[in-house]
Amino acid sequence: MTRFHFSRLELNLSNCVDNYRYFRSKLKRSTKLLVLVKANAYGHGAVEFASMMQSAGADYLAVALPVEGVELRQAGISLPILVLTTGTDYFNEIIDNRLEPGIPNLYTLKALVEVLQARGIEGFPIHIKLDTGMHRLGFMTSELEELTTYLKDCPYVKVKSVYSHLFASEDPSMDSLTMKQIEMFERNSSVISEAVGYRPMLHILNSAGIERFARYQYDMVRLGVGIYGISALPDVKLKPVASLKVKILQIKELKAEDGAIGYGWHGHIAESGTRIATIPVGYADGIDRHLGCGRASFNVNGRRVPTIGNICMDMCMLDVTGVDCEVGDTVTIFGEDPTVSELAAILGTIPYEIMTSVPRRIERVIVRK
Repeated sequence: MTRFHFSRLELNLSNCVDNYRYFRSKLKRSTKLLVLVKANAYGHGAVEFASMMQSAGADYLAVALPVEGVELRQAGISLPILVLTTGTDYFNEIIDNRLEPGIPNLYTLKALVEVLQARGIEGFPIHIKLDTGMHRLGFMTSELEELTTYLKDCPYVKVKSVYSHLFASEDPSMDSLTMKQIEMFERNSSVISEAVGYRPMLHILNSAGIERFARYQYDMVRLGVGIYGISALPDVKLKPVASLKVKILQIKELKAEDGAIGYGWHGHIAESGTRIATIPVGYADGIDRHLGCGRASFNVNGRRVPTIGNICMDMCMLDVTGVDCEVGDTVTIFGEDPTVSELAAILGTIPYEIMTSVPRRIERVIVRK
């Protein structure tokens, strides 16, 4: 079935590869690189982005949920896939699709082992999550003895890696806490290694950690928002991978006596008249309503044009007075100009939220520039 789109999220392959090489350059050749493609690859399109990362040479992928991993397998992705939020309801799907579950507690581990035992499977790869201070998921220090006792007598699983998550690796003012996390991770992971009689892979660094604490890269690192173009360092300008682009649907020349524009008539027409362009994206497409009424501006033909009036569900209007444009011209919502960080700053949020808000109904297209 042919797909028709007024809008598209362009994934710049060259920029993606450049970002990948930047982070890869900070690692030893032996260090494995895991790329996070959870939440539809931070809104970029999980299948498309996983394919790019597989071609670029990534060693591992990570998803949040089993269903995300199944989608990648069905699309032909063959890299090892770590499931960060395993739950206890989909172990058969995890097993059948060669996914590798993150194990944050003994309850989950025992539930998995029950399924493995029933299916006669031994040595199934698992990843043990340690809580070193984030206090979200993972084994506390006080729980290690019970965990290791269980692992010693359990032939059904093999610990592929032990990992934890840094909660403030991007913030220099919290570096002392980051170091405490790393020290706890080293102590607690060694307890597990000694108990099982072999050394699993270790990984704790996220994107900011790779940039600021590369000496603690251990056996693997987890590259998340950095690969999509967001750096933790103020002097590093990574390249945006995604550009949300739409085409102008209609242009109107309005006079002051025409009243105002949009829901609630919050878009005011100038005394000398206002030229507006309507584009086919709205809050259902991730264009937050707080970007309306001139709070944000987008790019059309190299000119920044402000929003006017309220953002609608599927459309919004731009003030293109004095701008050379016509129906069918392309408007860039975010990309190189404006950047996703700029829109996030307007909204008082983080770039992650902007990127993950782009719904699946907007087509993802890989472009090579």
